[in-house]
Amino acid sequence: MKDNCNKNISVLIITLNEENQMRSLLADLDFADEIIVVDSFSTDKTKAICKSFDKVTFVQNTFENYSSQRNFAISQAKNDWILFLDADERLTPELKNEIITTINTNETYSAFLFYRTFMFKDKVLHFSGNQNDKIFRLFNKNHAAYTKERLVHEKLKVNGKIGVLKNKLIHYSYSNFQAYKSKTIRYGKFKAQEKFLKRQKPSVILHFLHPAYNFLFNYIVRLGFLDGKKGLIICYLNANSVYTRYRELEQLWNTEESLSPKQ
Repeated sequence: MKDNCNKNISVLIITLNEENQMRSLLADLDFADEIIVVDSFSTDKTKAICKSFDKVTFVQNTFENYSSQRNFAISQAKNDWILFLDADERLTPELKNEIITTINTNETYSAFLFYRTFMFKDKVLHFSGNQNDKIFRLFNKNHAAYTKERLVHEKLKVNGKIGVLKNKLIHYSYSNFQAYKSKTIRYGKFKAQEKFLKRQKPSVILHFLHPAYNFLFNYIVRLGFLDGKKGLIICYLNANSVYTRYRELEQLWNTEESLSPKQ
């Protein structure tokens, strides 16, 4: 893809009650031509912190699901090149330089995958299923969009070639047990909604076997036990998210059946 587009970059961030993250994230985005925060009506200091940065455009939009919120954020951007960041992600100086160099020299790729380093509090989690974690974070909005079928763990549909950046994104995913558990439960509920919309029926066997498989695969096959107690916690919470998925799916079907007119 020969890219003659404007090489300025728009950094996009979607938020909800991220006052603990935003100041350090935004302070490190001086290279961006535009920073847009799309907020789901936070009740903490997220709005005030964002508005304290001159370059930040703060927009509030009702949250439906992660894919629709990201696509809404893209629609607000004036530049073709998008860098999407979560509030708990940080750029290293090396990655920042690579991003800047890439968008100014790229003539081939429509989107780029980033590898991520998973942080358990302030310690690196080396295994537990996260060692090969990579995600789309940099792309040309004229050649990419998030599919509407995914409500969570969004899928970017790319029209063109895909590259991979060398330097890793730092992902401060786990700050404490309850926060991470709440996040994984929220993801599990969205996955249940995806299955329900596809009219997939609940399965008693999968309800119990899939979480067990998820835990054993990440803890044993993907070497989570080498992460010690950190690995045990992460593998358990990720498996619990899968368990939540099937429990919520069963509840959705039960609710529909209870509301259906009796024959």
